[in-house]
Amino acid sequence: MFETLTVPTNHRTELLDLTSQVQQVVHKSGVSEGLCHVFVPHTTAAVTINESADPAVKADILMVLNKIISDQEPYRHQEGNSPAHLKSSIIGCQITVLVSKGRLVLGTWQGIFFCEFDGPRSRRLHVKVVAG
Repeated sequence: MFETLTVPTNHRTELLDLTSQVQQVVHKSGVSEGLCHVFVPHTTAAVTINESADPAVKADILMVLNKIISDQEPYRHQEGNSPAHLKSSIIGCQITVLVSKGRLVLGTWQGIFFCEFDGPRSRRLHVKVVAG
């Protein structure tokens, strides 16, 4: 099963927990055992798995990314969003999660996060669930 989720973002940079939305796609697929592949078709956004219990983790990730990748560098890219492209490349545009008994196989504290680095915008997240 393939589904595209619409992800509205509200800030220039933010991490949005989309675990429940991805789990809904897995449930709708009817796949009991397999893989769930999540792909972000944008060059200034990303997807990652990290702790979802403490919201401070999201803030810490963004804080460190903003320190590592300054918006004050003399970038050559004229759109003004070079830091977003770099952050997207570092975090990555795809993840794959095991599916067992119809559920995403994530650790106790893990969640799936859409990473916005050039918002606010309306974004897309592709989810493909494969039996096997």
